[in-house]
Order: sequence, then structure tokens, then C-alpha cells
Amino acid sequence: MKNKERHVFLECTECRNRNYTTYKRLRADYKLEKSKFCPFCRKHTAHKEKKL
Repeated sequence: MKNKERHVFLECTECRNRNYTTYKRLRADYKLEKSKFCPFCRKHTAHKEKKL
């Protein structure tokens, strides 16, 4: 059976640290963007998807 999800990193848009990992559908043609807490900036910032 094929795996239908893949791991992606969520990278802070301000300091460029990769703080979170999550799953995404393998054939999805969109980029994830979530508001998450960045422990390095010490505030909530937008985190965008980056590949492993």
C-alpha cells in the first residue's frame, strides 16, 4: 500500500527557523501556511511549508 501523505516542515517567515512538522497529502497542489508560535521570535508568526 502506498503512503498518501508526506512530512513537511513549517518554517517561520521572520527568522527562518523550522519549528514544526506536519503531514500533507502527497498530490496536494497548495502550500500550507499557518499562524503558529515561534519560540525564537517569542510571538505568533506565519509559518510556511518547506520540504524535508
